[in-house]
Amino acid sequence: MTVIHQHLPLEQVRPGMVLSDVLLDAHGQVLLPQGAVLTANMLALMPRHGIVMLPIQAPPPSPEEIAAQQAADSARLAHLFRKHDPDAPEDAATTLLRNYVTAYRLGTGQAA
Repeated sequence: MTVIHQHLPLEQVRPGMVLSDVLLDAHGQVLLPQGAVLTANMLALMPRHGIVMLPIQAPPPSPEEIAAQQAADSARLAHLFRKHDPDAPEDAATTLLRNYVTAYRLGTGQAA
């Protein structure tokens, strides 16, 4: 599973947030492992190690956000392929391309 992350400035990071990647110091030594839940004490020590940005796991998108993104992607694909007739046998390559792009963008993983 892919971890969605964001790099946040240290002053925006709050206790309870989770690291999305291993945190290394300037010498390449591991300070904290991936998945570590940050505490106030950990955050207070970060400036000593020269840490100003942290890779933080972003919360997973809600089902409503996913549905809205899929609707926007579908509308965009309909616009991009607006001049294409999927039933035209002479344009099979464009039909195949549209099917693959649609499967990829909508996350279905199945090209028809």
